[in-house]
Amino acid sequence: MFSITVRDHLMVAHSFRGEVFGPAQRLHGATFIVDATFRRAELDADNIVVDIGLATQELGALVSELNYRNLDDEPDFAGINTSTEFLAKVIADRLADRVRAGTLGEGARGLAGITVTLHESHVAWASYERSL
Repeated sequence: MFSITVRDHLMVAHSFRGEVFGPAQRLHGATFIVDATFRRAELDADNIVVDIGLATQELGALVSELNYRNLDDEPDFAGINTSTEFLAKVIADRLADRVRAGTLGEGARGLAGITVTLHESHVAWASYERSL
């Protein structure tokens, strides 16, 4: 399996419900490094996994939709604990939508899957992996 990874970063505010979250139940900020990995079994006709420029551009555009937002105020996340794991899935699913829409180029339609990893720090991160 071939893969490429592109990176961006995301800064949000949010709070959690539930005692398991301790002090994170209060409004707090979170900064994530966002890695999006695109996979395919065989390279496309240009011998690439996906156009790295388009992948970087689309990840950046998607991240900008969430950046500097209080996620507690976003209608899409009403009543949801926007955990690192949950946000990794949101970003992966939205990237998959962009692949299907053709914004990563026609060659991207041959992708097998996407993994999104959100790094909370140098010692903790969460990922979501999905097929296309």
